Amino acid sequence: IHLGAPANKLVQFNLSDIGEGIREVTVKSWFVKENDVVAQFDEICEVESDKATVSITSRYDGKITRLYHGVGDKALVGKPLLDIDLGDDGDGDSGSDSNSSPDPGQTAPDSSPTEPIVGDIDEQFSEKNWNKSLATPAVRRIAMENKVKLSDVKGTGKSGRVMKEDMLAFLERSKSGVIEPPVTTKSPLSTVQKVMTRTMNESLKIPQFVFSDEVNVSNLVKLRSEAKEAASKKYIKLSYLPFLLKAFSKGLSAYPVLNSTFDEEREEIIYKQSHNIGIAVDSPSGLLVPNIKDVQKLSVIEIAKELNRLQDLASKMKLSPSDLTGGTFSVSNIGAIAGTTSTPLILPPEVCIVALGRIQRLPRFDSAGGVSPAHILSLSWSADHRIIDGATVARCFQVFQHYVENPAALLLDL
Repeated sequence: IHLGAPANKLVQFNLSDIGEGIREVTVKSWFVKENDVVAQFDEICEVESDKATVSITSRYDGKITRLYHGVGDKALVGKPLLDIDLGDDGDGDSGSDSNSSPDPGQTAPDSSPTEPIVGDIDEQFSEKNWNKSLATPAVRRIAMENKVKLSDVKGTGKSGRVMKEDMLAFLERSKSGVIEPPVTTKSPLSTVQKVMTRTMNESLKIPQFVFSDEVNVSNLVKLRSEAKEAASKKYIKLSYLPFLLKAFSKGLSAYPVLNSTFDEEREEIIYKQSHNIGIAVDSPSGLLVPNIKDVQKLSVIEIAKELNRLQDLASKMKLSPSDLTGGTFSVSNIGAIAGTTSTPLILPPEVCIVALGRIQRLPRFDSAGGVSPAHILSLSWSADHRIIDGATVARCFQVFQHYVENPAALLLDL
C-alpha cells in the first residue's frame, strides 16, 4: 500500500540544537522572505549566540509561508523559525510513488489546507525502511554527499534512527565550527559526597589564612627506617604519619588556639583539651576523616596502632560514629598520592587544617655551607583568620619543625 502525500503539506521548521548548551539565539539576518521558494541546503538565515554565529539551511524543498521572527528577535531552540509549504509532491523521503494510483481501499486525503506538521516529515511519511534501518535513503544520500559517517550523528528517531533534521543540524554545527556536545550522564551524590558538599559550603564562609613552608625530614627518614622493622614484628605498620601527628600535637600544646572552635554568635573561643587529630583516609565510598583521640597522651607507636585500625576499618566501611566525630584538628596527607603544595580548606567547626606534600630528595645547603641531598617535606596550613593570626601559625609550625627535625625527642614522650 502506498501512502499518498497530503496536498499542500505545511511544515513547521523548528530551530535545531546548535550545540554547547545554547538555548536561545538572536536572528542576525534573513536570506529569504515570505513566498520565496527554497531548496534543500539553501541558506535561510543567520543566528547569533554569545558563543557562535551559525547559518541555518533549509531541510526541505518548498515555499516559505511564514517567518516567525524579525531581525534582532530572540529565537528559542526547538521552537518555530518559519513555516514551509512542501507542495503537492511532499517530501522526497516519503518513499511514495507520485504516479501510482491510491489503493482502492484507501480513503483519499483531504486536500484542504492543514495545520503545520510539527516534527520530521521522514518519520511521519517514510514507507521505505520503516523501523528497519538507521536512516532513510535521503538521509543516507546527504551523508554520502557530505562524507559524513552515520555513526557520527546522534539519531533522535525511534531506536536511534538518524532523521533528516539530525543530519542537517550536524552539518550546520560542522559548518559553523560548533563541536558536537559530548554525551553526558547524571549520577546522584553519594552520602559521603553530600556531607562533603555541606562541609565545604560552610568552610567557604570562613576567612582563611594560608601559610606554607618546608621542613627537612632527613633525620625522620633515617629513624623511621630503623624502627620500621621492629614495629612490623609487632604487626604495626609504621609510616611517617604517626611521627608527624605527634609533632603537630606538640605544636597544639604550645598554641592551643589552633585546637579550638569559635562561637561567632557569642564571640567566644572554646579551647579543646583533647587533641583529636583527624586524618583523611580513602574508602570505597570516598574520602573520610576519622580522628585519633587524645594524641597528646599517646606514644608514636600507639598512634601508629590507632592509625592502622582506622585505615583498616575505613577500607571495610566499618568506621563507627565515634571514629568520625569529635575532631579538633585535621591533617590531609595528599602527598601520599602526589603533589607538594595545596590549599586545604578548614573542616568546621575546627579552626585549622594542614596538608602534607610529597617528601622529595632535594639539594640543600648544610651547616658547613656545602650542598648535600636532603629529604624535604612541604606543608600548607589554613587557619580561621577571625581568631588566628599568621604569626601564631608560623610559631606553631616552628614547634612542629623542631620535633620533626629532632625526631628522637618524640620517642622520649611515652
